[in-house]
Amino acid sequence: MKKIIQIMMFLLLVGSASAQQEKGIIGTDNWLNNWTDFYPKSADYGEPSQILTGNISKDTKLYKKDTYLLMGNVFVTDSTTLTIEPGTVIIGDWESKASLTIAKGATIIAEGLETDPIVFTSNRSVKKAGDWGGIILLGDAPTNKFGNGSVASMYANLDQSSYGHTNYGGNNIKSNSGVLKYVRIEYAGKRRRGGANFDGLLLASVGSETVLENIMVSYCAGDSFEVIGGEVNLLKAVSYRSNSNDFKFNLGTQSRLDNSLAIRSPYSTSSAGARCLEITSYDKKEEVDFTKAGTTVIAKNMTMLNLSDDLNAHIGLGLIKEAVFIGENASLDINKSVISGFNPAVILDDKIIINQENLEKIKFVDMFFNNCNGNIFKEYNSNNEDLENWYGNRSFYNVYSKTQNSETFIDLKNKKRPDYRLRINKIIAANGKN
Repeated sequence: MKKIIQIMMFLLLVGSASAQQEKGIIGTDNWLNNWTDFYPKSADYGEPSQILTGNISKDTKLYKKDTYLLMGNVFVTDSTTLTIEPGTVIIGDWESKASLTIAKGATIIAEGLETDPIVFTSNRSVKKAGDWGGIILLGDAPTNKFGNGSVASMYANLDQSSYGHTNYGGNNIKSNSGVLKYVRIEYAGKRRRGGANFDGLLLASVGSETVLENIMVSYCAGDSFEVIGGEVNLLKAVSYRSNSNDFKFNLGTQSRLDNSLAIRSPYSTSSAGARCLEITSYDKKEEVDFTKAGTTVIAKNMTMLNLSDDLNAHIGLGLIKEAVFIGENASLDINKSVISGFNPAVILDDKIIINQENLEKIKFVDMFFNNCNGNIFKEYNSNNEDLENWYGNRSFYNVYSKTQNSETFIDLKNKKRPDYRLRINKIIAANGKN
């Protein structure tokens, strides 16, 4: 029988009593309440009453009173707007590898409510990661590639007339692909052509005017969130038990990730390994214009947690990898965040030369590194003394601890000490296999 844990996270006292620093996700109320679901297998949405298929080429609205079956490769095209009412359920079809793509120039307005979220989920009776494709937003903001890009290779049996709807990229950094707010995406990440997987939510060349808040991706076989180019601002994003990366940034994106949560499990990670944060500037150097900016991510108040009941055993089995990977020519500025239970906490690409110039592009400030098998290493290098000396400097206010999650994430109700304050209001997570 599944054991459900209700976890409350502490505030670590750093420095004097007047210098308290909040680390990890924060909020004056529990912003995880109502709209999230950490065990969606039990949900029953009934039979679909409407079908979505082919191209949506005129303004369309989906209503809460109907349940929609998403079949095949569905594209919102041209200057069309797809509006989704709060509380609407869209069920992705397993057999047809259903996916929803918002083409460049089109818009989605999926603005749910805290008490009435919009849900994308699987149509299988026994739901599993990778049951259907996922959601793809394609914009006209820039990448660091030569020319523009295409995701055409992702789709199986793509009609020739739809190839034009798979392009992304341009020069409009402020482009607007719409709104995703109070949205859940469950059991996405279907295996696609070439052996890779769809992502729960792929954001390619999405511009800064797009609103992306309170989005939960759970049980995804691919990356929960993948960002390619553009300028993306993610707020209160939740990734739960992804098989692959929780948040992946690539191809020159200039992104912010605020007050967000990644919960991993050694039982659901792919054999190739996966990270909470993967930050790279390219896949192939020959495709990249190095006169353009590399990937830059600013992250604040992140909680990255590995739900392992036996960390050493899971590390020995190769089920637990690093929480954060940073590639060559990429930049990360992360602060007031928690990394707990990884092997190790951070790995830097072996191509990164360890000098002051490069380390100033990779900032870890006001961090809490907890119960990790090592903290910050260069790839393929077991000696991290230079990195420990750099990031261990008191001026960075980083703290290192070896405390089990069951002791670190505590119930505040019985704590009266002044050095404890609200860190995570409430996380409902599974302890053990799903």
